[in-house]
Amino acid sequence: MALEIERKFLVKDKSYIKMAVSSSCIRQTYISDRTDGTVRLRVCGDRAFLTLKGRNSGAVRHEWEYPVPVAEAEEMASLLAGGWAIDKTRYMVDYCGLTWEIDEFHGRHEGLVLAEVELPTADTEIVIPPFAGEEVTGDVRYYNSVLASQAL
Repeated sequence: MALEIERKFLVKDKSYIKMAVSSSCIRQTYISDRTDGTVRLRVCGDRAFLTLKGRNSGAVRHEWEYPVPVAEAEEMASLLAGGWAIDKTRYMVDYCGLTWEIDEFHGRHEGLVLAEVELPTADTEIVIPPFAGEEVTGDVRYYNSVLASQAL
């Protein structure tokens, strides 16, 4: 069984842009956004994924991810979810031995920027990068599944 262990932070400045090793555009939506389990559909460039996630327990939750053809992802988003709910640019930043994902949201969430870091264990110590502000791990307002269903 796969586990996702991540911490999430609000971003307080744009210093991550100069630190980024890559960036990509992401569209995503949710086929199911139940508290006990979400089903996410994501397109990133020429790749698409269906991801199932369990309920959060702090920074830890179960996660399974499967590639799907982009054309099928487009069809599923349209037919099952009413289209794409989130549009964001993701920047990848390597900092003190860990890879940070910084998401700049567009559209109805314009101005929201979140940083996430996936960890090998729940007790992994991290060095907080200069762009990271308040920690919002576990704050449901910043779950993508919640953001997909409502404006901030």
